[in-house]
Amino acid sequence: MCTQTPRHRGNHHMSDQDQDEYGLSPTKQIASIPPPDVQYLPQQPESKEHGIGLIGAGGISEFHLRSYRRCGFPVRAIASRSQADAEKRRDEFFPEADVYDDYRKVLERDDITVIDATPHPTDRLPILRDAITAGKHVLSQKPFVLDLADGRQLVELAKQHNVHLAVNQNGRWAPHFSYLRNAITGGLIGDITTIDFSLQWDQTWIAGTPAFEAIHHLILFDFGVHWFDITNCLMGEQRAESVFAEVKRFNEQIFQPPAIASVIIRYPQAQIRMSFHGHTQLGEEDVTTVVGTKGTLRSRGPGLNEQPEMQVFLKPGQCTVPLQGCWFDSGFDGAMGELLCAIEQNREPNHSAANNLHSLELCFAAARSADTGQPVAVGTVQTASH
Repeated sequence: MCTQTPRHRGNHHMSDQDQDEYGLSPTKQIASIPPPDVQYLPQQPESKEHGIGLIGAGGISEFHLRSYRRCGFPVRAIASRSQADAEKRRDEFFPEADVYDDYRKVLERDDITVIDATPHPTDRLPILRDAITAGKHVLSQKPFVLDLADGRQLVELAKQHNVHLAVNQNGRWAPHFSYLRNAITGGLIGDITTIDFSLQWDQTWIAGTPAFEAIHHLILFDFGVHWFDITNCLMGEQRAESVFAEVKRFNEQIFQPPAIASVIIRYPQAQIRMSFHGHTQLGEEDVTTVVGTKGTLRSRGPGLNEQPEMQVFLKPGQCTVPLQGCWFDSGFDGAMGELLCAIEQNREPNHSAANNLHSLELCFAAARSADTGQPVAVGTVQTASH
């Protein structure tokens, strides 16, 4: 069944009817097509033999461990400066795991080949160095580093020790982002011309939490790093030229960091636009639209963890694809699953630290631009301004 919608005729000498329809697109037929074959669910390794050691038992570790239990990934040890925290996580998720208050004891274990390092960047840096030097494959929490020089040194160290170093940018396996990533890699919509991220969400739960209140660029850095990372993914081998960003705080905010931010990233043949409002207490929405030379993809939902479908618009027609899973499940399943698959297949993981450095270049440039009010060339800012 095809329907037609009235659109702009597009000629220069307009009749009265043309003038009535001025500003509308050319008339198009709308046809339904079958969903394209896009594999977006997280891959799982064939073997579950690689033992995991978790370092850091803070709040985020709950989501890591829940995922590993669900996927059947063996966690053999948990280390934390607070042994009580480590014991709590062990008792809740992996009762047979050993517990340590010194992470170096985890690195001494021959039955542990993969380290999941979750502490904050400054505390994490020596852990990453020690784990790589001990010959362990590593999944680092995001943001990977606060100084790109440190990141490059870690990448080189991993090469020297022949281990994989990946970053837990779990948004790459959020169902809608994973669908976009795989559809674009497969050439479904041709070359990207624009990406629009529009997010209005309620981040007010951070109010009064010192660790968050102290991050001036909470939106661009701590939160937005996922969107800079997925931009890097979707743009593939293309490299951005410059970033312009602004942030704004309004008087009625209940937390200190600016809650509103906007970003424009310039590529040679494309433009990426981000609009963030982290103080939206009514009418939350998260929309991503990718326009290519051969089609358009759009995901829409009430939040980043609720993106129920993908709208696909191609020349033969359009369809709506229901999406399985959610960010907090698929994302953590995919981040560790991809690293284990890469180890098993002896290949570079999709979320390698080397690839993530390009994401951080975008993020760091955005923060500097917001500070200076000027566009910033990508690659010229080497340290985080957060």
